[in-house]
Amino acid sequence: MNSRLRAEQVGSLLRPPELLQARSAYAAGKIPLEELRGKEDRAILAALEKQRAIGLDILSDGELRRGSWLTGMADAVEGFVPEKVTLEWKGPGGGVEGSTAQAAGAKLKKVRKLTGHELPLLKQEARGAYKITLPAPSNFVLASYKPGVTDAFYPTHADLLRDLVSIVRDEVRWLVSEGARYIQFDAPYYSHYLDPHQRDKLRAAGFDPDQELERAIAGDKAALHEVPRGKVTVALHICRGNSRSRWYTEGGYDAIAEKVFGLLDVDTFLLEYDSERSGGFEPLRLVPRNKTVVLGLITTKEPKLESQDQLRRRIDSAARYLPLENLALSPQCGFASVAAGNLLSMDDQWRKLELVVETARKVWGSR
Repeated sequence: MNSRLRAEQVGSLLRPPELLQARSAYAAGKIPLEELRGKEDRAILAALEKQRAIGLDILSDGELRRGSWLTGMADAVEGFVPEKVTLEWKGPGGGVEGSTAQAAGAKLKKVRKLTGHELPLLKQEARGAYKITLPAPSNFVLASYKPGVTDAFYPTHADLLRDLVSIVRDEVRWLVSEGARYIQFDAPYYSHYLDPHQRDKLRAAGFDPDQELERAIAGDKAALHEVPRGKVTVALHICRGNSRSRWYTEGGYDAIAEKVFGLLDVDTFLLEYDSERSGGFEPLRLVPRNKTVVLGLITTKEPKLESQDQLRRRIDSAARYLPLENLALSPQCGFASVAAGNLLSMDDQWRKLELVVETARKVWGSR
């Protein structure tokens, strides 16, 4: 997939109420897995049809089979335990809360594919370009490394990352062999290396945030090493947390831009840019000219619909630092990084995706 996509999306979509009910029923042992899968299939088919009708350049299954954007890791890999690393959430109902990731509490062993139950339907029914999203291995160095639990099996972050890279590289290799042509790594934990508060916390724990960033980049790069470039688009999404319209980090891309944009061997960066907490567009000057930046200008955290004129002005502002031909448009993040979803309605979601398409067509024309 070589052509640039202009009307993009990050991936996750709001779950229909009946799917949330089915997931709860399955968790309580009231319905079998086959019944849950059937309801997921129907919800995904409806979501694909809606995305096609809107005209998005790339489709997604909405991550409708997942409990959250990264829970597929613990579902498919032995060695995770029900311990949580806590996050300080900001926004509606904010406070200290455990991540949806589980801590690594034993040596990790992959027992099945993370996306083995997701790809077949998407591959069969998308009838066009589609993306598969995976959590970047680097996330779990922060999300799943809990002192007193993890260090008995992985003495250092680097030790844990080594096994995570192997697990995700195996998944990527399989996806490519099955015909996936757009693979997106979701990597919100890169924002810990740009947030001044989180950088201070890392230092207080004995870590150099810049060295940790370099290690994260090297790990994610290694997981993508075997992807046949030119045939498969590789993307990386960075946000500042997204759960029930909340976030956990703040700050511009300045502290990580040179290393992330310069060292990560990906084709596309999907970057959160919906609010002041994302900083300015100046770091985009460091993006190589053979890469695309998808501007996440439309928020998924509230229902208010953005002004198209304002969006076009912001795109023009970004084009001062990276040529317009290297830019595209998307929402700032998914609509439901966790199954419960953000605080907006299904209608709000589709209006925002329609706005992405309408604005992209006015700025860049038809594909």
